[in-house]
Amino acid sequence: MNDIKIIAFDIFGTVVDWYGSVAREVDSLDLGVRGSEFAMAWRAGYKPAMQRVASGACGWTIIDDLHRQILDELLERYAITGLDEQAKRRLNKVWHRLDAWPDSVAGLTRLKSKYTICSLSNGNIGLLADLAKRAGLPWDCILSAEVFRKYKPDPDTYLGVARIFDVAPGEVMLAAAHHDDLAAARACGLATAYIERPTEFGAEKPKDVSARPENTVHASNIENLATQLGC
Repeated sequence: MNDIKIIAFDIFGTVVDWYGSVAREVDSLDLGVRGSEFAMAWRAGYKPAMQRVASGACGWTIIDDLHRQILDELLERYAITGLDEQAKRRLNKVWHRLDAWPDSVAGLTRLKSKYTICSLSNGNIGLLADLAKRAGLPWDCILSAEVFRKYKPDPDTYLGVARIFDVAPGEVMLAAAHHDDLAAARACGLATAYIERPTEFGAEKPKDVSARPENTVHASNIENLATQLGC
């Protein structure tokens, strides 16, 4: 851990509560579908959409546009017809208005006192900037898959952080709430920290956060990570 200079954070689920935020907004619109169900269905389209880009089935497409494609499919699936184009655009931008977890700002602020901290998200730059502005996320730098035109878990994303800051991969730590993301980062030589988010999918569907992969810091939240790293 003494070699770490940069800590890059996954965003959706790790720093911000996508499930609760999307579910609440959908419920507020009274669309005739449970917000929790709609949020999970929207998120379920996320990886297949990115895989279409990665496979070359379509050209480079930012997450905002992929989210809109998934949204249009869901509106048809659930037979939701009461939204005009302006309302659809606003609903799609719910991903720009996600609430941060209660520990995120305080934990990031502490880590920033010792490390350079940045995002490393599949979200596009505009989305990440809006999240940071709204929640007060104190990034030193916003990095996105949009910078590298590759989506995680492509190695170019993880190694791109090291390249941008001109450090060795082992001097970068990825902090995330998802083991597949962390495994891909470790394969590229990055240090990793697992952030427990047992309620990422809601209190009714708690995640099993007991797995402790080797060579990975295990933290209950971002403030706890800051404590473990001496901040």
